Amino acid sequence: MAVVGGRLANELVDVTTDLAALESSGFWAVVITFEGAPVCGRFACVRPAPAGRDGTGWAGPCPAAWRTSIDATRFATSVDAIRAAIADGDVYQVNLTRRLSAPVDGDADVAALGAHLAATHPAPHAAVVRLPGTSVASASPERFLRRDGELVESRPIKGTAAEARRFLAKDRAENVMIVDLVRNDLGRVCDYASVEVPALCRPEEHPGLVHLVSTVRGRLRRGVGWPELIDATFPPGSVTGAPKLAALEMIHRLEPVERGPYCGAVGWVDADAGCGDLAVAIRTFWLDGGMVHFGTGGAVTWDSTPDGEWAETELKASRLIGLASRP
Repeated sequence: MAVVGGRLANELVDVTTDLAALESSGFWAVVITFEGAPVCGRFACVRPAPAGRDGTGWAGPCPAAWRTSIDATRFATSVDAIRAAIADGDVYQVNLTRRLSAPVDGDADVAALGAHLAATHPAPHAAVVRLPGTSVASASPERFLRRDGELVESRPIKGTAAEARRFLAKDRAENVMIVDLVRNDLGRVCDYASVEVPALCRPEEHPGLVHLVSTVRGRLRRGVGWPELIDATFPPGSVTGAPKLAALEMIHRLEPVERGPYCGAVGWVDADAGCGDLAVAIRTFWLDGGMVHFGTGGAVTWDSTPDGEWAETELKASRLIGLASRP
């Protein structure tokens, strides 16, 4: 099953890892891991998602059971390593993340977690996807790619604060760097003259925090479909850094575990209508091997401090970890 784009999809008829299927027919739920592994499920029955879905079936782990993949000391060392790379001119910005994990009962249901999040932490790109080998519940605030025929839009988030008045110059610098990266990514598959930025660094309020959000749009070149669009833009620039390839090299070197669904993409594609909407899989939980996982991170720039970056990861995680834990 899947709850994506305000719709409930069930009666699974096809599962594939081939993104070309998104150009065929039918309604698809899509999850792509940060490492680039996609799973796409086509459903026969799609209808509006019912309001007030019951999330009482989610018990969650004890709050004290959560463990981090990177402790504060190692995180500080990693921030210093990124700043040194910036000083050497190797990168301008790197998104550094850590994974929080806790054990859950064997019958834990990602749909119950998704319903609980929908009731307590509404998000513009909320999603639940349960496919063979994939169980994801997301409260993402960030659009990765929205496509309507030839038109495509991305809305990268960079810059996070508890209140709008607490944004720093660093936050705007993060955003502008990533907007430039997203413009270049879309320029690989769009008519370059069509790529525009109609909104830059606009504050957007979400439960417990405020983000700076920009909008980048373009018109796809003839013959470009979902496979080419995703290949040109993935992983999302807001969760990698700039330049993207150099940032990815540092991420692979500094982060001890794969990100999995976190910082990948989750959403839907209606192949018949030629449209779809994929979110960046942040503020996202996934179930795997008797554990529930959640990722949190932020962009490290020259102006970053280890304490400040750690505090940002705590800010982004605290509300959702609390909601997903047993009272």
